[in-house]
Amino acid sequence: MATPNTHYGAAAIAKMIDGAKHIHFIGVGGVMMSSLALITHQRGYSVSGTDRSRTAVTESLEAAGIRVLYEHDAAAAEGADMVVYTVAISPENPEYAYAGKEGIPCVSRADYLGYIMMGYVHRVGIAGMHGKSTCTSMCAQIFVDAGADPTVLSGATTACLGGAYRIGGKQNFIFEACEYMDSFLDFNPGIAVILNVEMEHVDYFKSMEQIRTSFGKYADLTGESGFAVVNCDDSEVMASVEQYLGGIVTFGIENEYATFRAINLTYEGGYPAFDILLDGEFFSHIALSVPGKHNVYNALAAAACAHLCGICSEDIAHGLHAFGGAGRRMEYKGRLNGAPVYDDYGHHPTEVAATLQGMGQMGFERVFCVFQPHTYSRTAQLADAFVKAFAAADRVILVDIYAAREKDSKGISSAKLASRIGSHARYVPDYDKIAAMLQDEVSERDVVVIMGAGDVYRLFEHLKLN
Repeated sequence: MATPNTHYGAAAIAKMIDGAKHIHFIGVGGVMMSSLALITHQRGYSVSGTDRSRTAVTESLEAAGIRVLYEHDAAAAEGADMVVYTVAISPENPEYAYAGKEGIPCVSRADYLGYIMMGYVHRVGIAGMHGKSTCTSMCAQIFVDAGADPTVLSGATTACLGGAYRIGGKQNFIFEACEYMDSFLDFNPGIAVILNVEMEHVDYFKSMEQIRTSFGKYADLTGESGFAVVNCDDSEVMASVEQYLGGIVTFGIENEYATFRAINLTYEGGYPAFDILLDGEFFSHIALSVPGKHNVYNALAAAACAHLCGICSEDIAHGLHAFGGAGRRMEYKGRLNGAPVYDDYGHHPTEVAATLQGMGQMGFERVFCVFQPHTYSRTAQLADAFVKAFAAADRVILVDIYAAREKDSKGISSAKLASRIGSHARYVPDYDKIAAMLQDEVSERDVVVIMGAGDVYRLFEHLKLN
């Protein structure tokens, strides 16, 4: 069971933190949590944190002077003036329980992020069921290359940031706005991006009506003086902002009335090139260095945000071309038997299909996909969509479902899903066996993606890439 978000708001948290010296983070190894911990540390606070395992992220925190413990224990929170937690923890977490018993203020990650972002002139929040990290990273690339000195908090590492965050000036704050458990409703965007809206996080969202309502409330956070940057090719997005009173800026490919529209779309080796029209007039020519039509939508949203923040079309085109991808978003890892191998975070059928279709446009003979389903609830409820999503792959290997916060109560398994996908799919739970199979089957005419939001990336430890 997840721990709920707090909803204190920025003003209340500012009072709580006034005079505080020591801030403790539960679940500090997460990309966003580690970014917040580092920003807090650089603001002069003593920072500590706990997580379940040692990773490159936690080691970077330790190198920065943050004390990290690898066991959840009440003693870890002793002496803290405030505790920041990720909602993924259990309410029985010993540090969380200790803080409550001792009267130490506990603030959820989203609520704390909402406090951190205040004081910036342009606050750009990137929301949507898919593409948030990539679009956030595209924005970061544009702003950094244009000399706009942004502060950035992303859900993925990006080369131009040297990680998942950047502390810049007080003008531009770019952040990933996660919808899970309505976390993004604690934020304070001035520009609210909505990339797409569909059924996801089925352990929390029970209907599309609930989802549309949440995204509508997110857009409303900008107030009447703000902007909602929305995908007008997505009917659910447009239904979400029907009552929005601020400025609407649309982007799309199919809708000829989009504020920012991509036309003359072509692909070279799977990489899109297109012209952007702004209100029907030529704005810029864009050549992307990341594959897939879905990245055209991400680029249009990023271009709209940059334009609203005063960045010129030439700098936007330059930044989008320079963007080479975000960590675990079609991230190139090396070659196996001459075949390029990528790591991807996709875990929803729409993401899987978009990535595999993009890979299919890259000119390779076969697409190999190793996939780890993420949570039993998602896999069970979206099983039909998963079956269709893998039609774009020539070979599919499924490993066991990553349970995350759940227990197996849905009667679903990777073996069952593989049998439904078809003869080109198989269930193989052992990473050594998967590595041997890929070694035997893959040729230089193929392309391989290791995909999932759990720990399937551990397969790379078993592959001999060059």
